[in-house]
Amino acid sequence: MLIHSQTIYDEGRAAKAANQSDEDNPYRAGSQDSLDWLEGYTADEEARTATPPVSDTRH
Repeated sequence: MLIHSQTIYDEGRAAKAANQSDEDNPYRAGSQDSLDWLEGYTADEEARTATPPVSDTRH
């Protein structure tokens, strides 16, 4: 994802490190600032996909 504000991204990371809720996002929902904050907040989480990984059953 493209980040437009490193400062806001860093605020999101700091909020996560301080054990704040993602509901503490101070930016208007749907705004670019909100997206940047959430990108920072979730930066250390594994990417989730709609389909589960396929296990390789070949031996």
